[in-house]
Amino acid sequence: MRIQYVIGAALALSALSAPLRAQEDKKPGGLNKIAHDVSKTVKKAGRDTKAEVHRDASKTHNVLTKAGNDTKAELKRTTGVTSQSPDAEHKPGGVNKLARDISHESKKVGSKAKHGVKKAGSETHKELTKAGKDTKAAVKNP
Repeated sequence: MRIQYVIGAALALSALSAPLRAQEDKKPGGLNKIAHDVSKTVKKAGRDTKAEVHRDASKTHNVLTKAGNDTKAELKRTTGVTSQSPDAEHKPGGVNKLARDISHESKKVGSKAKHGVKKAGSETHKELTKAGKDTKAAVKNP
């Protein structure tokens, strides 16, 4: 009875190992591998570019914030207007409103710039995808 189990186990192992050896012998490649490698390279370049743009935007934001805060502090020192006191002669505005208006405008400019970058990236992605699909189709169907 034990011999039957040993023979059965040996047959099962040999039956399972044949497909595994066949997979080891097959080498990766072909058109899909090339397409995968190209896609991987382009994605890495895109991510690196995006990270660089993000770093630059962050640095610009920090510089503009510091400049705005310094300007606001200087205006407060020179004009003496430090807060908006709610009295009868109080009019809305002052240094804080000016700072908010400047901040709002700079945010609009930054938003438009970001939109332009994203649109260009989207168009580039679309073009690269189409070129890749066309190339793959041309290679597949000579």
